[in-house]
Amino acid sequence: MAEYHTFSTEDAMRFADEHSGLFGDHSKLSCEEFGDGNLNLVFRVSNDKGTSLIVKQALPYARCVGESWPLTIDRARIEAQVLLKHRKLCPEHTVEVLHYDAEQAAILMEDLKHYRILRTELISGKQFAHLAPQMASYLANTLFYTSDFALTGPNKKQQVGKFLNPELCLITEDLFFTDPYCNHERNNIHAEIRQQAQQLWHDEALQAEVAQLKADFLSKPQALLHGDVHSGSIFINEENCKVIDAEFGFYGPIGFDVGSLIGNLLLNYLGHFGLTQDTDARQQHQDYLVSQVQSLWQEFSAQFTQLMRSECHEPALQNSLYQQRFMQQLWADTLGYAGCELIRRTVGLAHVADLDKISNSTVRGQCEAKALQLGRDLIMQRHSLANMAQLMQLLHSLSER
Repeated sequence: MAEYHTFSTEDAMRFADEHSGLFGDHSKLSCEEFGDGNLNLVFRVSNDKGTSLIVKQALPYARCVGESWPLTIDRARIEAQVLLKHRKLCPEHTVEVLHYDAEQAAILMEDLKHYRILRTELISGKQFAHLAPQMASYLANTLFYTSDFALTGPNKKQQVGKFLNPELCLITEDLFFTDPYCNHERNNIHAEIRQQAQQLWHDEALQAEVAQLKADFLSKPQALLHGDVHSGSIFINEENCKVIDAEFGFYGPIGFDVGSLIGNLLLNYLGHFGLTQDTDARQQHQDYLVSQVQSLWQEFSAQFTQLMRSECHEPALQNSLYQQRFMQQLWADTLGYAGCELIRRTVGLAHVADLDKISNSTVRGQCEAKALQLGRDLIMQRHSLANMAQLMQLLHSLSER
């Protein structure tokens, strides 16, 4: 077995050629490395007939920090196996994995070159009516069929052990739930909102609620999560969307995946106060985003509820009153984790272009302040916001400030 080494473009070409029959004999291959993330190398390998595949290799450190932040390359196994599992449960909206090599921590997968990154499209004001229903289907199916509703107790526990992902989970635990609420060196705080960020460090009531959300993240293995469902992990075109980048996958609280996506849609909503100058165009796009948030939760909850009623194999969990309570708690969890996503993307290490691309520093600060306020409101009011209509009222009141 060859020892792990960082791939060159020649290595990536050889890997793709050896593990796929798509290129055929006598193909002239070319390769480019185009990854812009912190944890991996990503190559596109193409032949002279237009066929292409993606090679993704886990790096043993975080690129944004360097070799002083070592990382396990076992996360490539986690990513490959989560994507394989999720594709089995929702093939329409999960990228296809063609091969995984444990020694080289490398994954060969389909090239979504006819798709575009959702975040980029939303920043430019593009709208896709199929986004919410398709992502609702992805979330409902992948989360239900890996939960206690669908699995036997022994099988579920075996799966929890298989997908233990301590190092990547620690990154989430720190960046989501710890760093933004203290004066941590990893935080990336825009000067315009320094004062608001400092208020987080002394907000004991907020910190208590975040502690509860973190405790659930640590101890509630409800389903096999993607673990990083943001608009940069979704590729989209005019007909379809597909999910990629599942290296943060593990068994955790269902609301984390749902809340992460809703949080990213809300970040784009707030960002357009600074990204789009034309008032009518901005309002039209923000109305679209509101409709997507509404549709995402409504369709997800309807599908998940129907699956509980028709596909639940655990007799005790078939109780209709329990299922109703479960969905109420899931709604509260979703709001809480959406709030955490808003805050950590504003003052934490990993920002989003939805806010960072705002060219006017003062306006950017205003948008970021709204993100912090909305994040706090969602976390603190997650048990009192009983339905989507109340969330929309909260969003409307924030927009008017």
